[in-house]
Amino acid sequence: MPDAPRTYLLIDGENIDATLGMSVLGRRPAPEERPRWDRILDFAHVAFDQPAKGLFFLNASSGQMPMNFVQALLAMDFHPIPLSGSATEKVVDIGIQRTLEAIAKQPYGDVLLASHDGDFLPQVEALVDAGRDVGIICFREFVNSHLTELTSRGLRIYDLEDDLGAFQAPLPRVRIIPLESFDPTRYL
Repeated sequence: MPDAPRTYLLIDGENIDATLGMSVLGRRPAPEERPRWDRILDFAHVAFDQPAKGLFFLNASSGQMPMNFVQALLAMDFHPIPLSGSATEKVVDIGIQRTLEAIAKQPYGDVLLASHDGDFLPQVEALVDAGRDVGIICFREFVNSHLTELTSRGLRIYDLEDDLGAFQAPLPRVRIIPLESFDPTRYL
């Protein structure tokens, strides 16, 4: 249990990768097209102005771990959490839900959750209602609408590309752009 406030960055890697691949790119992302996880962890340190701990959840139900990726995560100061379970269990989602519930029981702990998934709605809502700083890191246009509804109660939504700059090059996204952030040079 931490003895001082901190931000927990929980990464639903499967969800982020699937959304990037299926919804943004329309194909499996190449390694250079994936988010820069180090930038996301750097953002977590400044988002709520306190130290951050990065937890990256992986599905290891096959009995295999992507060791090169795990080593890269360790080098970036993430804590990989490879979980396994039956084929019918959403092991990453269950692991994140349990972690969010454990954070809620601690006296300290704010949360940044990288996911679009509504499966975390009860846990996120409980943290928001308890007065914790909570943010969702996602592609805004694909985040679960029930999570978006919590912004009126204090939940913050951060866009992976626009707010975090987590990618090396602009993505081929079509989304609503607030006029104050419209950069026409991106389209020239």
